[in-house]
Amino acid sequence: MQYQHDFSEWLAGPSLIALGGDDVPDTEFRLGTREYDWHQHARGQVFCVETGLIHVQTVQGSWVLPPQRAGWIPPGTVHKVQVCGALTGWSLLITPDVCADLPSEPCVIGTSELLRALVKRAVTWEKHDVLQPEQERMVSVMFDEIRRAPDEPLHLPMPRHPRLTRILRALLEEPGSDRSLEEWAKWGAISSRSLRRLMMAETGLSFAQWRQQARLSYALARLANGEAVTQIAEALGYASPSNFIAMFRRAFGEPPARYFTGRP
Repeated sequence: MQYQHDFSEWLAGPSLIALGGDDVPDTEFRLGTREYDWHQHARGQVFCVETGLIHVQTVQGSWVLPPQRAGWIPPGTVHKVQVCGALTGWSLLITPDVCADLPSEPCVIGTSELLRALVKRAVTWEKHDVLQPEQERMVSVMFDEIRRAPDEPLHLPMPRHPRLTRILRALLEEPGSDRSLEEWAKWGAISSRSLRRLMMAETGLSFAQWRQQARLSYALARLANGEAVTQIAEALGYASPSNFIAMFRRAFGEPPARYFTGRP
């Protein structure tokens, strides 16, 4: 995401710069519904939305960020961002010298009430000022909260094998397809045995697990745009909305109708 004053590239400033975001024109951290093409930042970035959804792509795969989940992008990581219906949120920009103890790969983490409260305070700080001792202490606690935050299973890894990549990209275009693994293997000119082996070797997921994760990502994006559960279930090929709701509840612990409305 790009900023008016380009704080993401400013390495001489404070170790942490906090930005509050909304959908007001010319805001430093613009949200709403839009796409940001492939880019990278000199600083590491933690970002979170309080409404809507963010979809992040890197060469390693893609991540879905529902409300109150934060995405972590290490310094220099090339990525692409799609924002869906986000009205408010925040971003932390962290200098590379203090990123060594943070994850080395992009990921999604949960956010605690403490982290959100500290971010709210940090957003009010003057961006160009040297951090005061009490601010430094709060920054240290924020880093502790980020390091201790649980990983969220919202990553959709992409393989490097060209035939497998072709199959999975086609599956992303048709998330509701009822083709079996054997049918997808035939479509991709690969044996079903090789498809199973490559899936585990290159993504760490079985074909069925990857397809379900893709469907969940699709469902979250549609829910963030306000689409009805029945429409989403039909688009994903479920025989009834109740089957889709059961799958969603197993993955996230609550039904899709409450997933966004139940969050602040």
